[in-house]
Amino acid sequence: MRIAVPNKGRLHEPTIDLLERAGLHIENTADRQLYADTVDPDVSVLFARAADIPEYVADGAADVGITGLDQARESGHDLVDLLDLGYGRCRLVLAAPEDGDIADPEDVSGLTVATEFPRITREYFDRKGIDCEVVEVTGATELTPHVDMADAIVDITSTGTTLQVNRLAVVDEVLASSVRLFARPDVADDDKVGQVRTAFESVTAAEDKRYLMMNAPREALADVKEVLPGMGGPTVMDVADGETEHVAVHAVVDERAVFEVIDELKRVGASDILVTEIERLVE
Repeated sequence: MRIAVPNKGRLHEPTIDLLERAGLHIENTADRQLYADTVDPDVSVLFARAADIPEYVADGAADVGITGLDQARESGHDLVDLLDLGYGRCRLVLAAPEDGDIADPEDVSGLTVATEFPRITREYFDRKGIDCEVVEVTGATELTPHVDMADAIVDITSTGTTLQVNRLAVVDEVLASSVRLFARPDVADDDKVGQVRTAFESVTAAEDKRYLMMNAPREALADVKEVLPGMGGPTVMDVADGETEHVAVHAVVDERAVFEVIDELKRVGASDILVTEIERLVE
């Protein structure tokens, strides 16, 4: 099985990190390399531009691909969205000059919209029943309203800073995007694809989770469990020191809750509390 992954840009490093954490270590990598093996002899990697990955998957050069939802939708290919990988989040938005007359999508009727995503943009306006001219550009989309090339734009934004710098205001959200695992329909149910999906899912499930280990008096166990509902409840084990008045308690908790949880655990009598990160979590 071959996985197509971004060869550069902001999605490259997080994707390589995902593969590593999922246990698919890439071997013998080099600059400008197109293909690479992994530690799994049945899985190899194809490096490609993020925008080209849907084409590689659809044409059979790769079985699955990792790229943004925006790129997959713009390609127009029939791909199966297997898993939201949770990174590369951004929005495709309709934006117009701050001091202009465009405040709602309907205000674009009869006007010109510039974008690097003509398919998604046309589908958006068709859904809304708005008739406008969509012009495809290949860069510097945010400049087009200021040089009389377009009245509005549809463009990617993550923080909104670039739009603000160019005095553009968001009119509407066209698409919320993130990086996904895609497959061709004919291989989406293959066992190996399912294995890779499970591996990636275990990595995403571990995000923002922490593993807590502690000792607690046996008589305080009910209070500890109340603090630590965990995933199906905490794991309780006897402490291997011959004593019976203490138990070891393990649990998985949300990272955001760790600060308050530790304080509550100490209050009910827990001690020797250890917090660790989780690489993978198979639910």
